[in-house]
Amino acid sequence: MSDNRYLTATEVRARFGGISDMTLWRWLEDDSLNFPRPMKVRNRRLFKEQDIIDWEARRTVEAAA
Repeated sequence: MSDNRYLTATEVRARFGGISDMTLWRWLEDDSLNFPRPMKVRNRRLFKEQDIIDWEARRTVEAAA
């Protein structure tokens, strides 16, 4: 996978089982989750795919510990 691929908020929500936009907002507001921050382009939130993958990997390791 390319480090330069970006996901829209809709794609990120779908990746996590179709979570609501409110849930995504809560994850972004909860500093303890350390969820990757999006960049904004013309009022669209774009998340770096590699940041999402890395976050998932960290959460998996934490859950296994």
